[in-house]
Formats: sequence, C-alpha cells, structure tokens
Amino acid sequence: MALSFRRRCLLLLCLTAIQGGHASVQTCMDKHQVVGVLRQMEKFLKGQEMRFTEGLRIMKSKLATLQNSVSKLPQADQTAAPTTCPSLEAPAHGTKFGSKYFVGHEVHFTCSQGYRLVGSATRACRDNGTWTGISAICKDISECESNPCQNGGTCVEGVNQYKCTCAQNWSGSHCQHQTQTAPPEWSVMNDPAFSRRPRCAQVNQAQHCSCDAGFHMSGTSDNSICQDVNECEVYRLDQGGKLCVHECVNVPGSYRCSCPSGYKLLADRRSCEDVDECLSQQHNCSRGTTCINMGGGFQCVNPECPRSHGNISYVKTSPFQCERNPCPMDSRSCHLAPKTVSFHYLSLSSNLQTPATLFRMATASAPGRTGPDSLRFGIVGGNSRGIFAMQRSDRQTGELILVQQLRGPQEISIDVDMSEYSDRTFQAKHVAKVNILVSPYNF
Repeated sequence: MALSFRRRCLLLLCLTAIQGGHASVQTCMDKHQVVGVLRQMEKFLKGQEMRFTEGLRIMKSKLATLQNSVSKLPQADQTAAPTTCPSLEAPAHGTKFGSKYFVGHEVHFTCSQGYRLVGSATRACRDNGTWTGISAICKDISECESNPCQNGGTCVEGVNQYKCTCAQNWSGSHCQHQTQTAPPEWSVMNDPAFSRRPRCAQVNQAQHCSCDAGFHMSGTSDNSICQDVNECEVYRLDQGGKLCVHECVNVPGSYRCSCPSGYKLLADRRSCEDVDECLSQQHNCSRGTTCINMGGGFQCVNPECPRSHGNISYVKTSPFQCERNPCPMDSRSCHLAPKTVSFHYLSLSSNLQTPATLFRMATASAPGRTGPDSLRFGIVGGNSRGIFAMQRSDRQTGELILVQQLRGPQEISIDVDMSEYSDRTFQAKHVAKVNILVSPYNF
C-alpha cells in the first residue's frame, strides 16, 4: 500500500546514515519537530510557486509586447510601394492648397483673378508614388478668345476688359449694327506703317476677310484694308480709365506705356517709378557736395551755415547740421540765436492728398540731464500762402503738416523752429530749414 507524503518524510528522517563505512542508527525526531519541519517546507514550496507564477506572468507580458512591436514594423519587401509622392509647387499666378504628400492625400490648385486654370485642379497621391492628373498652370484670360466682335470687328484687350473696334459702316458694342459713318477717330489713316492687308478666305462661296489683333476692317468689300486701332484714343474717348499711368504711345497693332525722364516703367508695363540716381550712382555731384534724390532727378547740395555776426557764429558738425559756438555770458542776442540749424530735403508728387505729415521735429536730452519741461513749435519763414501748419503730436514732438495740395513743378522752402523752456524760462532754439521739390507728376 502506498505511503502518504508525510509518512515518507518520517521514514527519510529516520533512515540509517552511513558515516565512515559504519552504520549507526539515528534517533528519530518527535512528532512536533517533524510537523515544524514540514510546515517550513510547505511555506518554502508556496514561495517558490508564487515566484514562478509571477515570473511566468512577466514573461508572457514581455512576449506580447514584443509581438505587437514586430507586427507594426513595415514589411521587408524591397518591392513595396513608396508612402509619399514628389512635392508639388503652386503655379505662377495661382495658389496651392494641401501640404501632405502621403498616399491618398489630395492637393488642389486655383488661379488668381484674371487667369484660368489649365490642367488638373485636384491631384491625388497614388500607391505607386505618382500623382493623378497633369500639371496645373494659370494662363492669362483673354477676353477676345471668344471672338465677341461681329462683322469684321476687332477685339481690343484692355485692363480686365475688352472693346470692339468695328469695321466701317458697323457699330455697337459687338459691331452688330450697320451704319453709314466716317472713319472713327481712333482709326489711324493715311500711314502705310499702320495698315495691313486683310486675311480672306472663301466660305460657302462667299469671301470672308478678317484683320489681325489691333487692326480693324476699312473700305469696301471689294477693296478692304486693315487699319490700326489707336488703343490710346479708344480708352481716352470712352473715359473708361487710363491705359497708362503717364503716357500711352500707339504702335501698329498695339500700344505701349512710357515714363518721363528720371522714371522707369514697372513690371506691370503701365506704372512708373522714380529712379534713385544717388543710390544707383547715376549722378555727377562733385566732391564736397551730397546727392539728394528728388522726383525725376537729383540735386547736388552743400548747405552753408549762417554767416557770423557779432558774437554769433556757427560750425558745421555734419553735412546737414550746424551748431552755434559757445556764447559769451553777457551776450543775450547770442543766447536767443538758434542753437542748431539743420537742413532737410523732401520730394513730393503733384496733388498729394491732404492733410499729410511731411516732417517731425523732436528734442532729446543728454544722458544724466533733464530735458525741457515745455516746447513751442512754429513756422518762421516760407509759409506766406498758408500751405503748411505746425502742430504738436505729443509732449516732445511737433509735426509739419501740408494742408493745401501742391502742383508741380515748383520748389518751396520753409523754416520751422522749436523753442525749449524750463520753468517758463527760455533755454534754447533749434531751426530746421526744409526744402521741398514738387514733381509735375502725381506718381
């Protein structure tokens, strides 16, 4: 009959021990001792079982985490499709919407006003790393592409608009009405350089003739000729706005804009901008003078300090400022004379919108010294026509204001002074001599 676990332990504890080749009988433990040993062994085995169970749980958790990480890694297939497409740029005169180039993402394109989209307005990134559709470009919208002018009329492109210049004996916004009139004012006649032979073709046993852009049909059906359209006159007579900011020049089949001397034509081909001769070294100022850029030109200046008289004399401290030499203690006239005289040069366009701030004058105190507690500003010369006004903008600053519009060309000089007071006692006076050159143009 099988022995129980406890009885087997009792037998093991009471076995004969072999020591040195001799057998000796060992005394068996009593019951209480055996029970104590068994309880200790039982606690030991339970502790081992708990540690084994905890270790097994931790191992399973780590294996699960590792398995999840491995499953998220990309396949090592060398033929896998790329996850992004090449970057796309916005077309000239257009806008791109969308900055993600991953598979499945879309990019959209639109054009600015006056332009139309050619190509795909929407492109999507495909699995093989390429975009759907074709490249988008923005083309200038030509109002004349639809041939809105009838009966041999010529379509003339303008600024965001078009006009029909009709052949002789035709009128209307689309040359749809037949009339009997003399050649229009905007037609260039009697000049071979402004004439062209029409292009004619037989259509359904009838001859149809047409002119190139910028020309209109003139003469009879048997003896027709293409005369130049003076676009400058078309828009001047219609009062629909100026084609050019300065001057419109008619050329065969078209027109061009020009700018006055000292100005350059901008990229829009209709606006003008002043050329800074001083910055671009296009001046001929001699040594000892300073180049001052003015509208349409430049000036070479070398302002001089006021002449000495009595105890009052000045020394030039910079090209545009003079300072009074120290005054004798008992010379009241010297103390009342301007402490500093500065020179300023301004360039204005004709008909500048008013009121306009032209010049600011302020005081500054030396480090460690308190400034004046009161300032007074005034115009002391050059404002006989009431064109300017002087006003205070804050406690320490005065402004020279243009209150009447000016038309050029003209040159105006004006003197502005600023007096400093401390405890209502006069301290010093500063004078600014402002030279203003008004351009004959309003740009």
